[in-house]
Amino acid sequence: MKIAISSRGKNLNSSIDTRFGRAKWFIIADTEAGSVAAIPNKKNLKAAQGAGIQSAANIARQGVECIITGHCGPNAFNTLQSQGIQVLTVTEGTVQEVLEKFKQGGLEPMRAPDVQGHWE
Repeated sequence: MKIAISSRGKNLNSSIDTRFGRAKWFIIADTEAGSVAAIPNKKNLKAAQGAGIQSAANIARQGVECIITGHCGPNAFNTLQSQGIQVLTVTEGTVQEVLEKFKQGGLEPMRAPDVQGHWE
């Protein structure tokens, strides 16, 4: 399964970024192949609007089935849901720690957006 984790850095030791649309990086992990790749999100960091939608579209193009992040606004959440991408929530830890929690089934699915649009 391909999953994406919002991250403050580009490796497994980086802290997760609790912002989805304005995360600095997305770490894409393929749990079957054991591969990991870092995707920059620089374009959306300072976007006046639409950061969540654009980030969701970028994630969908990577072929992920699940995103792990801290918070997700309504536009991003709806875009992810429309692409069949499950949103899981976590509030702290490194990418590696979060990946292990995912593998153990220890993360909760987000059932609805939990912040307003344009959240910083």
